[in-house]
Amino acid sequence: MPTKAIHYHRRHFLGEGLFGLAGLAGLASAPILAGELDPSPLTPRPPHFPARAKRVIFLFMLGGPSQLDLFDDKPKLRELDGRPIGDEHLARMKFAQITEERPNLLGTHVKFRRYGDSGAEVSDLLPHTAGVVDDLAIVKTVQTEEIPHHPAEVFWHTGTRQFGRPSLGAWVNYGLGSESRDLPGYVVLQSGMRPRTKGSIYAAGFLSSAYQGVALRDSADPILNLSPPTNFADADQAQVIDAVRKLNSIHHRLTGDPETVARNAAYDLAGRLSKTAPEAIGLQHETASTLARYGVDPVQPSFARNCLLARRLIERGVRFVHLCHGDWDHHSNLGQGLSAMCGQTDRACAALLADLKDRGLLDETLVVWGGEFGRTAVGQKSPTAGIGRDHQIAAFTMWLAGGGIRAGQTLGETDELGCFPVTSPIHVHDIQATLLHLLGLDHKRLTYRFQGRDFRLTDVGGHVVQELLG
Repeated sequence: MPTKAIHYHRRHFLGEGLFGLAGLAGLASAPILAGELDPSPLTPRPPHFPARAKRVIFLFMLGGPSQLDLFDDKPKLRELDGRPIGDEHLARMKFAQITEERPNLLGTHVKFRRYGDSGAEVSDLLPHTAGVVDDLAIVKTVQTEEIPHHPAEVFWHTGTRQFGRPSLGAWVNYGLGSESRDLPGYVVLQSGMRPRTKGSIYAAGFLSSAYQGVALRDSADPILNLSPPTNFADADQAQVIDAVRKLNSIHHRLTGDPETVARNAAYDLAGRLSKTAPEAIGLQHETASTLARYGVDPVQPSFARNCLLARRLIERGVRFVHLCHGDWDHHSNLGQGLSAMCGQTDRACAALLADLKDRGLLDETLVVWGGEFGRTAVGQKSPTAGIGRDHQIAAFTMWLAGGGIRAGQTLGETDELGCFPVTSPIHVHDIQATLLHLLGLDHKRLTYRFQGRDFRLTDVGGHVVQELLG
C-alpha cells in the first residue's frame, strides 16, 4: 500500500509551540495535553482468567541438547550400539545432515540413575539437575516441525517458520503488560553461541516494538551509557526526553501511528534505567554463598551469571526473561561437547530453581528448559572429529518447573530406540498454549489483527496439556 504523506505546515510548529516557546527548554516545560498519547503499552493488564504464574524464565539451550544422553535412557539402544538401524525406523526418520543410506545406531556411554521421590532418570552429566528432579515436570515426547536450525528456532519462539512474527515473550508482554515501570518487560540474556536467527526469536514482529526483548550485552557492562556524559545533569536529560515526548505527541495526533507510543515509552524507560539498572544488574550485594551456589564469577560473563541476573530481574517485576546459551549442536565430538555444555549450565539451572524456591518465588515463576529440537538415535560420522548425533524433531525432552506445574513427574514415553513417541506426543504449540494458560491467557483469545486477519502464537493448533497442570 502507498504510504500516506504527512505534511508539516508552518502552523504545526508555531501553533504547537516548537518555536513559539523559548526553544526546546520551553517545549520541555510545557505539559502534554491529556489524551494526546495512549498509556504505555506495558501498563499491566488483567489476564483472561486467574493465573498460576506471573512471570517466565525461559532457559533456551540453543542447538538441541541430546535427550538420549541426558534424560531418555534407552538400554536397547546401548545393546544395539554400532548396528545398522532397521527399516521400520529408517523409513520414518528425517535427517538434517546424515547422508548415509543406513546409518548405525549410537547408544550412550553415559550412566543414568534414578533420583528423588519421583524416581526420574537423569544422566551423570547433570548431577545438580538430578538433585532437583522433584521440582520438575520432564516431558520426553516434545515434537516440532522444522529440522534445520533457522526455521526451528523461529518456530519454537513464534509458532511458525516464517520470519517477522511476534516472539513468545512479546506475546506475553502484549497480553499482560509489565509489573515494572523501571525495567523492560522482556529481557534477553545471552551466553556462548548466539542464535543463528539473531533477534528474530525475541522480536515483536507486527506487534508494537515496545513488546520486543531487550538484549543485554554479554560483558561486564551489560548496558552501555547508563551514566550521562560529563557536565550533563539529570535535568538536562529530562529536558531532552520531555522535548522528544512533545514531538512524538504532535506526530501521534497527526498520524495515529502506534509506534509513536512505543518510542515515547522507550525514551521514558531509558531515562529511568539510568537510575535503576545499575542496582538491578549489579551483583555486589549478593552474598559469597549465593555466588558459589550458582558458580558465578561476579565479573566474568557466563550462563551462571545470567541465571542469577534472571532471578534479580523477576524479583524487580520483569515479566519474561529469556536466557539463550549455545552451542548444543553436536554433530561431532558428542562426548566432549555435551560434557562441556552440561558443565556450563547444570549447576546454575539447579541453583536458580533452589534459589527461587527459597525466596518464595518459584510458585509464581514458570521456568522452562529446552532447545529447538533433540538428537538422533543414530550416529553421524565426521571425517575429522569424533562421532555425533543429527537433529531429531519427532521426540525430544524439555522440562518445566514452578508456576502451576505439576512437579515430580515424567510425561510421555518414547520407543525402545528413543526415536518416536509411544505415549503422549506433545507439540511445540501445546507447550506454548500451556505456558500461556499458566499465565492466565487463553491462547485462542490472545490474538492481534494484522493484514486483515487475526494471528496468534499457536497458529491454528495447540491445546493445553492438562497433565502438566498442578
